[in-house]
Amino acid sequence: MRTLLNQALAFSCLVVDEAGNLPSTDAAQTLPEAQRRARDLRADLEGRGVHPDVLKFCRAEILVDNYFHAVQEAVKSVADKMRSRTGLTDDGAALVDRALGYDPPLLAINSRTTASEHSEQKGIANLVRGTFGMFRNPTAHEARIHWAMRKEDAEDLLTIVSLIHRRLDKANMPPRA
Repeated sequence: MRTLLNQALAFSCLVVDEAGNLPSTDAAQTLPEAQRRARDLRADLEGRGVHPDVLKFCRAEILVDNYFHAVQEAVKSVADKMRSRTGLTDDGAALVDRALGYDPPLLAINSRTTASEHSEQKGIANLVRGTFGMFRNPTAHEARIHWAMRKEDAEDLLTIVSLIHRRLDKANMPPRA
């Protein structure tokens, strides 16, 4: 229902977000543009099977095709999940290092019994650290008008964040010595 309402409101520079608020947005110029805004990115992401936590964290931004903030919120969702799974309060690289990088890590994505599994554990830590460095930090510190985010790039990044969520969901917490 909200999608249909947002389709109509798109002409009035408004959108109903998940909390029922009415933040402003750029006005749609045509009915097809309003329809596209209401469903395009979300439909593409659902078609890709994007993790529900990604959609939960950036649903309002997706509804108005705000790729810049959708990416920022989705990447924040990874830190949120690591904190909730581990009880840590760190952020950024320090959070990744403590949650995924120690031996044993707080969150192990595999049994870490082979060299390949150790490499995979390091790889997920590097992927998360890189995602934070490339997408969360610039969006937090750069003005949106100076940092372009195309729909295709947003879809790809949100898919990577989805992969990270799936790996974190399956991670276990090895016993600590």
